[in-house]
Amino acid sequence: MQVEPSGLSSPPPLLEARAVRKVYRTGAAEVVALDGLDLTVCESEFVAVMGPSGSGKTTLLNCLSGLDEIDGGQVLLDGRDLQQMSDAERTTNRAESMGFVFQQFNLIQVMTAAENVELPLLLAGRAPSQARRRAIEMLERVGLGHRHDHRPSELSGGEQQRVTIARAVAGKPRLVWADEPTGALDSETADEVMSLLRELHREGLTLVLVTHDASIGEAAPRLVRMRDGRMTSDERRPVVSGVRPSSTGGG
Repeated sequence: MQVEPSGLSSPPPLLEARAVRKVYRTGAAEVVALDGLDLTVCESEFVAVMGPSGSGKTTLLNCLSGLDEIDGGQVLLDGRDLQQMSDAERTTNRAESMGFVFQQFNLIQVMTAAENVELPLLLAGRAPSQARRRAIEMLERVGLGHRHDHRPSELSGGEQQRVTIARAVAGKPRLVWADEPTGALDSETADEVMSLLRELHREGLTLVLVTHDASIGEAAPRLVRMRDGRMTSDERRPVVSGVRPSSTGGG
């Protein structure tokens, strides 16, 4: 079922989910995690996805990003059906078009901040000198230029999450997925990380963020609510004269 969002019309979609279905099977038991879900995300949108535990939020992220297979429906990125791609094509598509920020920072402990940020660029074929310049540039952008040679164990939780954000956006992805990016942080540090993500969004980043935090969801320009694998509401906040409401701005 498609729930029509309130508010203004949107530009052409970057990502479309059409009647997406995902079923987990354990022996004879089946759990329907996504039940015919429709969702459209447009260029430069910031979409927060909220719902109770078990509602399908993380499954939505995994299926729409191509990390998990789906059992029905379609997921289109720029009009290309992810399910029609080979595994290698989906992997390349994720590397070139998407960035990921998770609750667990997933940094390589023996590498410095700069090395963690540049690694995906090197794997994508960037020259080492170019990858290092881009890594330093992005670390400076997230306020960690002076910490580029520090390893994760030498950084605070908030600093580590900033490194993961720098890594996620270093390749200039079309879309960034964030799964509970503030879940492992104290409230003050979480506010700082969200201010950074809102800044990047205002600069044009397309962001889909899964959260259980009502304050984050309610402040997002668009809020999707889920329950039992279905979308129950899709709310957009109006944009006045190209400026978003102050509740979505950086702090």
